[in-house]
Amino acid sequence: MDYLKEVVGKRLHDHVNNKMPILPSRSIWVPGPVIVGAGPSGLATAACLKENGVPSLILERANCIASLWQLKTYDRLHLHLPKHFCELPLMPFPSNFPTYPTKQQFVAYLEAYTNHFGLAPIFNKTVVSAEFDSRCGFWKVKTLGLKQEETEYVCQWLIVATGENAEEVVPDIEGMNQFEGPILHTSSYKSGELFRGKNVLVIGCGNSGMEVCLDLCSHNARPSIVVRDSVHVLPQEMLGRSTFGLSIWLLKWFPMRLVDQILLLVSRFMLGDTSHYGLHRPKLGPMQLKTATGKTPVLDLGTLAKIKSGHIKVCQGIRRLMHQYVEFVDGSKENFDAIILATGYKSNVSSWLKGNEMFSEKDGLPHKSFPNGWKGGNGLYAVGFTKRGLLGASIDARRIAQDVELRWKAEATSFMANGSCITATMMS
Repeated sequence: MDYLKEVVGKRLHDHVNNKMPILPSRSIWVPGPVIVGAGPSGLATAACLKENGVPSLILERANCIASLWQLKTYDRLHLHLPKHFCELPLMPFPSNFPTYPTKQQFVAYLEAYTNHFGLAPIFNKTVVSAEFDSRCGFWKVKTLGLKQEETEYVCQWLIVATGENAEEVVPDIEGMNQFEGPILHTSSYKSGELFRGKNVLVIGCGNSGMEVCLDLCSHNARPSIVVRDSVHVLPQEMLGRSTFGLSIWLLKWFPMRLVDQILLLVSRFMLGDTSHYGLHRPKLGPMQLKTATGKTPVLDLGTLAKIKSGHIKVCQGIRRLMHQYVEFVDGSKENFDAIILATGYKSNVSSWLKGNEMFSEKDGLPHKSFPNGWKGGNGLYAVGFTKRGLLGASIDARRIAQDVELRWKAEATSFMANGSCITATMMS
């Protein structure tokens, strides 16, 4: 019988080895999924996989988890939504955290999450290409390290978790090279302290642009904000609840169009007619617009009051920059000491994911919209591309983990079945 066990064990070991491709010396076989990105989306997916008994490997280009939050956000940032809408799967926020945790608290939560689930991302690994090799049926993920050393990871499943905010969007404005003051993206902005007493133009009127203006005011700078497009500004809270939470509750009972009408009616009562201050609302309501385009309404944290009082000036679109002044589309000109680009981020998937049909080459987002954009072909998955923030990422993370678990267990069942057949044959 000992001889039989030895033979069966060898056959089962050979079965596993036969599944692995023959790899070059710099290639590493990963038995579970490779996850590209150690932000909240990647961490959530890895935790769900581990909870389901599936190992994974996380590759991260930066030297830390959640690099966008740790390295590219301003100091005063808080979560704009209540914490229970932003928690990752399987682990709530600490009960002593406020409703809207600070940036520092959120990072602490992510670090505790990583430690709790025993996740160990490989840092300073930039994925330069990932391609499915149909000849062997595996994904080949090539990376560069800090010293430009190349490493290739080979796996059956690839999970793209680099998200919608991988690279800064920097607009091409006429005269940018001529402007004498600093021009920086919000990814490099930390505090208004450096701009105290200066005239600062903020380009972009989303949540980041509005909050940066508020921060500049608190440091006695003189901000102006460029509002080129229409925008929905809503109170962060209304009727004693968070606006987002109220919206979710209303959608359980009423159609989206009616929910939008309720939100706009209450907003007008609380904030007034924002068009009087150069903030014109889109034709579609805030929830309809979010669903159709992914454009998030601005949740007012006090910026609108500063606009009403004249501490923040609203400007139209820019025609060009020259030396120390900016010329706007209405022909007016104003002097500025600095310009801050609150122009957002974009996906970079199309620059490194090769030969795939899941993601658009144009914007690097999945072709299929939520809730159907999480799964592609050949073991390819996407998490963090729902345009629904942390809540959407958590939903996709659970779905991916469940799907991979089924495949993982199916292979394990096949493995065990082969072993049983070998045992039966040897004993007959």
